[in-house]
Amino acid sequence: MSAVTYELRGPVAVLTLANPPINGIGHAVRAGAMAGLDRALADDAVAAIVITGGETNFSGGADVREFGTPKATMAPGLASVIAALENSPKPVVAAIAGNCLGGGLELVLGCHARIAKSDASLGLPEVKLGLMPGAGGTQRLPRAIGLEAALNMIVSGNPAPAARFADTALVAHCTDGVVLDAAVQYAGELASCMRFGGPAPKRLRDLSVDAPAHEAFLQFVRTNVKAANKFLPAPSACVEAVANAVTKPFDEGLKLERASFMALMNTAESRALRHAFAAERLALKVEGLAADVALRPITHVGVIGAGTMGAGIALALLSVDLPVVLLETSQEALDKGLANIRRTLEASVKKGKLTPEQLEKNMAQVTPALGYEALAQVDLVIEAVFESMQVKEQVFKALDAHCKPGAILATNTSALDINTIAAFTQRPQDVVGLHFFSPANVMRLLEVVRADKTADDVLATSMALAKRLKKVAVVAGVCDGFIGNRMLARYSAAANGLLDVGASPQQVDRALEGFGFAMGIFRVGDLAGLDIGWARRKRWAQERPGKDFAIAADKLCEQGRFGQKTGAGWYRYEAGNRNALPDTVVAELLDAWRKERGLTARKVSDAEVVERCIFALVNEGAKILADGIAQRASDIDTVYLNGYGFPRFRGGPMLYADEVGLPNVVRALRRIAAESPQDADMWTPAPLLVQLAEEGRTFS
Repeated sequence: MSAVTYELRGPVAVLTLANPPINGIGHAVRAGAMAGLDRALADDAVAAIVITGGETNFSGGADVREFGTPKATMAPGLASVIAALENSPKPVVAAIAGNCLGGGLELVLGCHARIAKSDASLGLPEVKLGLMPGAGGTQRLPRAIGLEAALNMIVSGNPAPAARFADTALVAHCTDGVVLDAAVQYAGELASCMRFGGPAPKRLRDLSVDAPAHEAFLQFVRTNVKAANKFLPAPSACVEAVANAVTKPFDEGLKLERASFMALMNTAESRALRHAFAAERLALKVEGLAADVALRPITHVGVIGAGTMGAGIALALLSVDLPVVLLETSQEALDKGLANIRRTLEASVKKGKLTPEQLEKNMAQVTPALGYEALAQVDLVIEAVFESMQVKEQVFKALDAHCKPGAILATNTSALDINTIAAFTQRPQDVVGLHFFSPANVMRLLEVVRADKTADDVLATSMALAKRLKKVAVVAGVCDGFIGNRMLARYSAAANGLLDVGASPQQVDRALEGFGFAMGIFRVGDLAGLDIGWARRKRWAQERPGKDFAIAADKLCEQGRFGQKTGAGWYRYEAGNRNALPDTVVAELLDAWRKERGLTARKVSDAEVVERCIFALVNEGAKILADGIAQRASDIDTVYLNGYGFPRFRGGPMLYADEVGLPNVVRALRRIAAESPQDADMWTPAPLLVQLAEEGRTFS
């Protein structure tokens, strides 16, 4: 089937993009559009042309399947197609429905007029990939909607509804009916007007930009955009390109736009952002799972535990209209959980994200319960109870006894052995890990943990649920901590090791924030609560007597310094102020800790902080790959980008290692291992990492 179909509706030729699933502007679409245009221009019976993507979606932009392939740059290029549409002697009208993004919007900007459904979504999201529009978007959009509106759309990358631009040069007319019918009628009227001596419709390139007092405004925007995007070159480049639409002739602005686009394509930041974009989509492909696996229906869900995590999971489910049975062991705990859910929904109402009616509807979909019999008819149950294998055993034996056959039994454990948990039931094939990240109604990541006996349809249904919840799902295997928390343990160990040799918490945090993390590891610890890790280390010490799990943070916890909730942790906090303030008590505590352990402090550079913390992640990631816990390196990047705050413009720890060069990573790890013989297991380069480095290969 052709990627662009051609049909006649009276004197109007209709070109329809047909490249599912998003009508990506790939080579076949570009070539098909050009061929269709040439056919229409050669037919004397054709008076006008309409280009459409159908009644549900115009185009989601570039065809990501062609990224990095010869087809991406094969003629005709998008700019050539746009120029051909723009220069057509017969009027060309775009009929827009659904998404019209990126190259799709640039394509329609080359048409002589645009008719859109009111709820169609128009946008140029290239900046989110570290790029800018590269086919005239920075030059035509300001001419269509003015300087300020165009800058907002291009620099943010956020789409806007077509109705906002109705009766402008961007959208001639909005309709709530069949957009193709409206566009065909409009195109026919344009052609008729021209036939009787009326003027040809103005091309966007021929318009001037509405930009009063543009010099002062542009300087204001430059300052703000630069301050808000100190790690990213693309937003500032977008500002300059749009400014050219005001200050330079169209063709010169077009030439400068293309040069900036190509320069951005070659930046590490854009490579990283494009990698992150592709990695999230690749994570949906599960090895060994057939595409046609029948899904189990999910219409009612049980959540066990109404604490912070359970309430967050319930909120996530309610947001997609899934009724929830919320189970607790006491009325007091249940009431507290329901109050937390209501309070969060009320905050959404205040922000205008939810109406009061929607709030009450959500609350009405929660069925509070104190007994497992309330879960008899749920299709899925997610436990979010205390991280104790003994507690999990009680819960899953009860679920096995009360849940209907075929119900999916999910654990939200962040580290415990799910094979052991599944063995507590008579139906291990129905057990899966659904590791949400807190707050579960906000965080995008969901680790879907496949146990040894998890059924294919359970895994497929879990992935489908993640998509329904608008989560980024990554499949992980069973091990202590799965992907994310297993790596976090090494990251934390590296950071704590830096304290042992002389770094301060403030220096470690400052260096990591300079690398791009929004918050350093010790500030994160104060936010999460230091007592959580302390309890885990005490449990490990009981389980493995003779092994030393103590770290300097234990000394803080012994003094009741658990972080923000107690007003002091690695930092001190003043009432009503969340700012982390340095505390001399911590410096004294660290000095005493080093003396007690026989450690000698030395000077530590910020570069060493970054090297140790990030390469610890990379080394553990290589082991996770070799162990088969992650399917691919990009899945590890997806986990760390979406669950642990790794800077997106660096693409994730594994891509960062590729950018640095794997031989350089191996060399650094060997040096650190020699400097830290007591931690040789942690710092000795993983065999897979060494193999890839020696073979001149990369993770990606």
